[in-house]
Amino acid sequence: MDTKQLIALADKYGAHNYKPLDVVIERGEGVWVFDTDGKKYLDCLSAYSALNQGHVHPKILTTFQEQAKKLTLTSRAFRNDQLPLLYKELCDLTGYEMAIVMNSGAEAVETALKIARKWGYHVKGIEKHKAEIIVADGNFHGRTISIISFSTEPLYRDAFGPFTPGFKISKYGDLSSIKELINENTAAIMLEPIQGEAGVVIPPEGYLKSVSKMCKNNNILFIADEIQTGLGRTGKLFGCDHENVKPDIVIIGKALSGGFYPVSAVLSSELILGLFVPGEHGSTFGGNPLGAAVARTALKVIVDENMIENAAVLGEYFSEQLAEIPSTKIKEIRARGLLIGVELNNSDGNARKYCEILQEKGILAKETHETTIRFAPPLIIDKETIDWALDRIRVTLR
Repeated sequence: MDTKQLIALADKYGAHNYKPLDVVIERGEGVWVFDTDGKKYLDCLSAYSALNQGHVHPKILTTFQEQAKKLTLTSRAFRNDQLPLLYKELCDLTGYEMAIVMNSGAEAVETALKIARKWGYHVKGIEKHKAEIIVADGNFHGRTISIISFSTEPLYRDAFGPFTPGFKISKYGDLSSIKELINENTAAIMLEPIQGEAGVVIPPEGYLKSVSKMCKNNNILFIADEIQTGLGRTGKLFGCDHENVKPDIVIIGKALSGGFYPVSAVLSSELILGLFVPGEHGSTFGGNPLGAAVARTALKVIVDENMIENAAVLGEYFSEQLAEIPSTKIKEIRARGLLIGVELNNSDGNARKYCEILQEKGILAKETHETTIRFAPPLIIDKETIDWALDRIRVTLR
């Protein structure tokens, strides 16, 4: 089938819960993808940072194939030989004491919320079912009923109430708004180190460190949602590392499996994750041997191939070059590592239009909130490829 036929099938039989660019991708290799007509594109989205290691990384592919031939699923009713090794390697890499492995990012967020509430009741002594968790406006943590209950994006929540109680919304980057919300029932504060879905919104310097200190002073857990920012995307292992902050709980996903299989995890101390008892929480597929084996190799190649360092160096180069484009269309460049947002002036705020132009020029990027173009290529990208992209981006935005 050709591109038009495949798009027509998707539009006819699939729920219209996304508005993708009209490109039908058939094959991927490294930083490049190819559509059904054979045209080649540079992937500057990386599946929202799930493909930090690039498309079909050969070492992860080998692991995937070898494990798939042996064992894919046992459920957690039985043990498997890959999950214990993933637990240890995750803890060794990140410095946390325990991990719980799930599938999607939203599942991991729900897991963190549940354990934070239990900690509030069993450790802090909050009255049962009164725990509150503080979040920030502009957040994106997923799309479950509980998670959209504390979203501030009308599109995500307006048609789906009633909502889950127990959440308070602060202003992102504003410490005073958090202080006003803290009370004896506050169990946790959950934040993204950088708000990717909001348009690569970076908080003021010192914000994360101050929130962490505030949590310690008030016996509150600090939860960092590092699903998009973690595992090298910002030029450090975690986004919080830029302020030398170690949250009580860290949520990871996306790049944890290198794009091969949904794997997510929550990392914390034994004091916190050790509160779970058998039967309280779980998932049939969470921690399955195929996903665990893939995640182990996905983590290994990030470290062995210096992807984090590459993101730091080339991310700085990419953003500096973008900032030098002489264009009245560009309002601001926001970047950390290879997570880059180009915000357009209101008069040129149709970011979708520019993403469609870039598509024609062989670059796949995605708009966010109408006025921002996000550039987030795989962390394996090289300077020559960035220069190739910059030539086309300059023409488009100039």
